Amino acid sequence: MIDLYTFTTPNGRKASIMLEEVGLTYNVHKIDITKGDQFTPEFVAINPNSKIPAIVDRETDITVFESGAILIYLAEKTGKFLPADQKGRYQVLQWLMFQMGGVGPMFGQLNHFKRFAPEKIPYAIERYEKETLRLYDVLDKQLADKEYICGDYSIADIATYPWVAIYEFQGLTLDDRPNLKRWVETVQQRPAVKKGMAVPA
Repeated sequence: MIDLYTFTTPNGRKASIMLEEVGLTYNVHKIDITKGDQFTPEFVAINPNSKIPAIVDRETDITVFESGAILIYLAEKTGKFLPADQKGRYQVLQWLMFQMGGVGPMFGQLNHFKRFAPEKIPYAIERYEKETLRLYDVLDKQLADKEYICGDYSIADIATYPWVAIYEFQGLTLDDRPNLKRWVETVQQRPAVKKGMAVPA
């Protein structure tokens, strides 16, 4: 049994999609970050950085925070979505780190300055939108001859999809990036992705 501590953000949805994909039983604990639930002593004891998602594996008594680390842990626990061979493994891990270090932070900053900042700062919006579009281009090129980011479906796709899927929320389009658009449409049809994107209900 896995305890999942999460909220309705792209990072949170990575963990729930993965749990659905690997078929592990899990309990959802909603951590409402708009109300400061992430700063309660109970949650800080699970993640000292006060960020979602986090999991507690009751079978192994292992706690994992940081979404990328959670994906790796669950992949290794189940033997799914992370190749066993070294070349394939590091291909997936590098694209996972691409999401963790580029897609997530840059798309997140665009969300903040474009949708939530109390003051509209044109420089910030332009900076992060330009970088978001550049990262779209990197992904579009990578997907030119592959169904999924690394060929086979992997934790790289699971990590990246929830961030790209919000393109309309960001006021952007994928119409001029056909490979990326096709990938989004393919991933969103997976039953586990549909279920994972709806967590927490």
